[in-house]
Amino acid sequence: MSLPIDHIGIAVHDLEAATEKFIKTFDAEEVHSEEVRSQRVLVRFLKHATGTIELLQPTDIESPVYAFLQRRGEGVHHVAFKVDDIHAQHTSMVQRGLNVLHDVPFLGARNKLAFFVHPRDMGGILTELCQPL
Repeated sequence: MSLPIDHIGIAVHDLEAATEKFIKTFDAEEVHSEEVRSQRVLVRFLKHATGTIELLQPTDIESPVYAFLQRRGEGVHHVAFKVDDIHAQHTSMVQRGLNVLHDVPFLGARNKLAFFVHPRDMGGILTELCQPL
């Protein structure tokens, strides 16, 4: 099974300032922005020579990203892996006894189905699995 990295998610307080910093520092290019209401975040994807970064800014205090920022400050929030069959991966993770944070995959940014696995089960890393529709 191949699990290529789709993107690295980075939690930020100020999406505009972080975008400017990453573009200047890494010669990145902004490729997509949107609000993901189900996760209560504004996201911006930046492409650079070796991959994609997703910057996440919470839209309110109920956002999981807001809680992350309060506990840990800005930084790597998650690593996302691209899968071919999100439903099969979800079932497999549940059957293996992993703490999957969603009963079913949800529609996330860039029109992808996604779900997260708790960091306790993934070496301390919040892990997203996603599949383009």
